[in-house]
Amino acid sequence: MTPRFFKTASLLAALAFQLPPGVRAEPAAPAATLPLVNLAAPGVESRVVLTSGQVTVAPGTDAAAPGLTVTIQPGEEGYPGIKLKPDGAAAWDLSAFGHVEAKVVNTGTKSVSVALRVDNEGWKDSPWNTESLSIKPGATGTVKVIFGYTYGLQPGYALKPGAVVQVMLFVNKSAAVQSFRLESVVAAGPAGEKPPVDPKSFRVTPKDGVILGVGVTGEAAPQVDAKAPVQGALANGALTMVMPGKGEQTVALKLAAGAWNLTNANEVRFKIKNTGATPITPKLQLSSSSGATDPATTAAPIAPGAEQDVAVSFIPAVTWLAVPNSGDKTNWDGVKGTGTKFGSDAVSSIKIAAAHDGDASFIVKSIVAGAAVAVLPEWLGKRPPVEGDWVQTFAEEFDGKEIDAKKWNIYGPNYWDKKSHWTKDNLILGDGVVKFRFEKKTGFHNDNPNETKPQNLSGNNSSEYACGYLDSYGKWVQRYGYFEARVKLPVAPGLWPTFWMMPDRGVAAGPQWKRGNTGDGAMEFDIMEHLTRWGQYRHNIAFHWDGYGKEHKQTGSSSIYVQHDKDGFFTSGMLWVPGKVIYYNNGREIARWEADRISTVPSHFIFEVTTGGWDNNGVDNSKLPVDYVVDYVRAWQRKDLASDADGYKTAPPVAPQPEPAAAK
Repeated sequence: MTPRFFKTASLLAALAFQLPPGVRAEPAAPAATLPLVNLAAPGVESRVVLTSGQVTVAPGTDAAAPGLTVTIQPGEEGYPGIKLKPDGAAAWDLSAFGHVEAKVVNTGTKSVSVALRVDNEGWKDSPWNTESLSIKPGATGTVKVIFGYTYGLQPGYALKPGAVVQVMLFVNKSAAVQSFRLESVVAAGPAGEKPPVDPKSFRVTPKDGVILGVGVTGEAAPQVDAKAPVQGALANGALTMVMPGKGEQTVALKLAAGAWNLTNANEVRFKIKNTGATPITPKLQLSSSSGATDPATTAAPIAPGAEQDVAVSFIPAVTWLAVPNSGDKTNWDGVKGTGTKFGSDAVSSIKIAAAHDGDASFIVKSIVAGAAVAVLPEWLGKRPPVEGDWVQTFAEEFDGKEIDAKKWNIYGPNYWDKKSHWTKDNLILGDGVVKFRFEKKTGFHNDNPNETKPQNLSGNNSSEYACGYLDSYGKWVQRYGYFEARVKLPVAPGLWPTFWMMPDRGVAAGPQWKRGNTGDGAMEFDIMEHLTRWGQYRHNIAFHWDGYGKEHKQTGSSSIYVQHDKDGFFTSGMLWVPGKVIYYNNGREIARWEADRISTVPSHFIFEVTTGGWDNNGVDNSKLPVDYVVDYVRAWQRKDLASDADGYKTAPPVAPQPEPAAAK
C-alpha cells in the first residue's frame, strides 16, 4: 500500500464523478486503520533509520510473532532508537485519522520505557508529539500519540496530520541491554480525536462562585454523602440536615464526577440557620487531592432559630515554617502542622459537621466561594515590619517618564522558557506604575537582531512572545534588610510572573559563574512567584542554593494563599537578617526559615514574566495581551547590618549570566 493516500473529501469527489447523474454518493467512512509500514514485508529493515550505533534491527523469524526486533546496547546515547519514514513520498497524509499507535512486545529481561514520537518537518518549534509507555518483560503494550497532545495527553504542538514526515521509537539511556519487538505501526481513530476525559481530572468552576444555591444544576450540582442516622437532603438550592442524638456528626458534599475549581477565590462562605431546638456548633472544612483547609467554626454555638455566616479561609492559621537548619538537603514539607497543602484547583469534598447536645437540625442556605479583601497594617510601605534602627536605601515609585538607568537594566537573560523575549516596548511607564506587558509578538531578545549567542534557553534570537524585563544587576545590591514590592498579577493562562533576588558578589569576584553562584554562602530568594493556573490568590515562595546541578537544594511552599487590597494589588516583602528570612504578604507573615545556611551574599532584584513553570497550563493567545503591574519597589537596611557592598554601583554593569537552568 502506498503510504500517501487521498483525503476523504478527494475520495468522495472521485466517487461522485463516476456515479450516474442524479445519484448521490453517501459519505465514505475512513479506513479503520492505516499501516504506515508493512513489518512483515521482506527487507523491511531497510526502511529503518538507526539513531545510533548502539541500535540494531532484525526481522522476526517466527510467523506467529511477526514484526521487527530492535535491540539497544548500553552506551552514551541519551535516547537510542529508530526512525521510520514514508516510502516513496515526502510525508504521510494522516489527516483522516486522529492518532498513531505502535504495538510493542518487551523481549528483554527488564522493564523498558518505549517512547513514540510523530514528527512534522523542522526542529525550531519542536514540531512533534510524544508519548511513552513502560512495559514489563514479556508483556505487550500499545503506545499511542493523539495528534496535538504530548507526554501524558497534555496539549502540545499543533501537529499537522497531513504532513507527517517520520515516526520515531526510542528508549532511555540504560546500563543494560534493552530490546523490543515492534509488531505494528498504524494510523487510527477519527480526525480531530481528543483524549478521553479522566473523571478525576474533570473540573467544575461554580458560576459567580455559587456552590450551593438556587440555580445550581447539572454537573455543578453537589451530591450529599451522609451516613445513618444523619440525614441530608437538597431542595430548592439548600441543604437540610437532621442529626439525631448528641455528639459531633458529619455530612459531605461532593460532585458526581471530578472536583470544584475554586482558583478565583480565597475563601468559601456558608450561611447556616439553626432550625432545631438544640444549639449547634458547626465545623466546616474543604478537602482537595493534595490536602485540606483548616476547619472553621463559630465563636459560640448558633442558637435555635438563629442564622450565621461562617467563612472557611484558604489561608492557614499557622504560618509555613521551613525545617530549622535544614540547609543540607531539599525539604518541601516544612515543619509539621504549619502552612497548608490545600489545592483550590481540585476541591474534592466539603465537610459539614456540627456538635450538639441533643437532636439537631439546620439548613445550609448557601455556599459561595469568593475573595476576602486584605486589611492592611499602618506600617506597610512605610517601614519594615520589625523594630530597629532602619534607613530606607532604595525607593522606586515609577513616577518618571523613563526607567531610571541608575537603578535598572531593561535587558537581561531569559533562562526560564524558550518562548519569550525582552523588549523595551513592552515595559510601559505611566500613572505611577510600570507594566510588564506580555503579548504574542515575534521579536528579538533584548531588541538585538544581530545577537548570535542570545542569553536564553532556546539559543534562538527571536521568539513568539514579548515582555518587559527589569533587574538591578551591577547597579544596586544589598546584603540583609527588608525588601518590598506592590504588584498586581496578570490574569491569563500559562504565565509565570515573579519578584525575586539573586546573588551578586560584584565585578571583583571574577567570572559570572563565581559572581552570581548560589553556592559559597549565597542563595536565590523567590519572594513571590506565581503560576497563573493557580488563580490570583495563590503563589509560591522558595529558597534555592548550592547551584542548579546535582548539588542543588531547595525549600519552600507553593500553597501560599493571599488576600488582595481594595485595588487588586498585594505587597510582597522579605525580611532578611543573619540566619533568618521571613516572607510577608500585605504585612502578614506567610513563611519563615531560620538556618545557618541563609545567604550572606549581597543580592539584586529581578522582575519578569515568562511562560510555563512546573505546574502551569498552556498559554491562551485569545487572552493576550495582559499586564503584570508593579507599583513600587522599596528597601530598607538596619544600620548595624550595613556594609560597603550595599547600594548603588558606579562601574558599568555586566549582563548577568546565571548558572544554566536556574530556577525561579
